[in-house]
Amino acid sequence: MPDAARPPRHVLILGGTTEARRLAAALAPGATGRPEPAGVPEPAEGAEPVPSPEPALRVTTSLAGRVAAPRLPAGEVRIGGFGGPEGLARWLREHAVDALIDATHPFADTISHNAALAAATAHVPLLAVRRPGWVPGPGDTWYQVTSLDEAAAALPALGSRIFLTTGRMGLAHFAHLTDPWFLVRSVDAPEPPHPPRMEVLLDRGPFTVEGERALLRTHRIDVLVTKDSGAAATAAKLTAAREAGVPVVVVRRPPVPDGVPVAADPDGAVNWLREVFSEAGSH
Repeated sequence: MPDAARPPRHVLILGGTTEARRLAAALAPGATGRPEPAGVPEPAEGAEPVPSPEPALRVTTSLAGRVAAPRLPAGEVRIGGFGGPEGLARWLREHAVDALIDATHPFADTISHNAALAAATAHVPLLAVRRPGWVPGPGDTWYQVTSLDEAAAALPALGSRIFLTTGRMGLAHFAHLTDPWFLVRSVDAPEPPHPPRMEVLLDRGPFTVEGERALLRTHRIDVLVTKDSGAAATAAKLTAAREAGVPVVVVRRPPVPDGVPVAADPDGAVNWLREVFSEAGSH
């Protein structure tokens, strides 16, 4: 039971993912857990949601602002950057943040490293929430690479009609490829530089296997390029590619900064917060 004289503990979530929205819904006072769109997997049947570590918490989610119309989470929301690790550390101190949770996209390595530096500077406990990555199965033909540049270099030997699902921010890495044709799927319209032979499909997951099958067939796709985001909402393309015998170039995710503990889901993050607040209360 929190001390009535003490203000509610403040949790800052670096968000923009399904996991971040679910975590905010679990923690924010009075939140009922805003439902995700149809098709987004829910927790396993019969699983009880982990209750908030304290009945009163102040929850702020920070969004980068790169998506024009983001899905807003429960609790307080701020949009925009912090100005590097120094700016984030200053924000943590000025807003009396008790715990920082990095629930950004697995490829948002810049903010993840900034969070690690800022948390150490401001002496704020930090946790990274990272959904498990994808794993190839029987029938998959995967070419795993470590960067978008490596992915671009692999394409000429693999095919000529490319389904590119790595997001609009990385198209410059493929702009020099003048021969292949690209189908680019993103939430918002991309800006140059980008491949000269390109069609843009503006769409947001979750996607169905049936829909992905039709897309591969209609556009005669012979190579799929994706980042290992691990999201169930966008995994249908991997099933469709396996069935069609389409090779997949998979960009491996960057590692979590050294020394930062990791939880696989929002429940794990809530349990971590409970431990952190329990330890803080004992001192």
